[in-house]
Amino acid sequence: MNIDWAALGSVFGVSLVATVGLVGLFTLGIVGLSKSATATAPGATGSVAVARTGAYVCFALCLGAVSYGIYMIVA
Repeated sequence: MNIDWAALGSVFGVSLVATVGLVGLFTLGIVGLSKSATATAPGATGSVAVARTGAYVCFALCLGAVSYGIYMIVA
């Protein structure tokens, strides 16, 4: 049995970057939704629509990345 360590390291690196990227996008979405919730308080400044739209874009990118990953596995 011969293990290709370079290929294993490459897969590990890509998996790590993809995981950190998806978690970061999802976190930005959660932060955007929380900012839009606090911006509706009386006396708060900021745009609710921008925060909410940014959060939805982050969630859509996460959904697209997960869907693409599932497509790659199934196809």
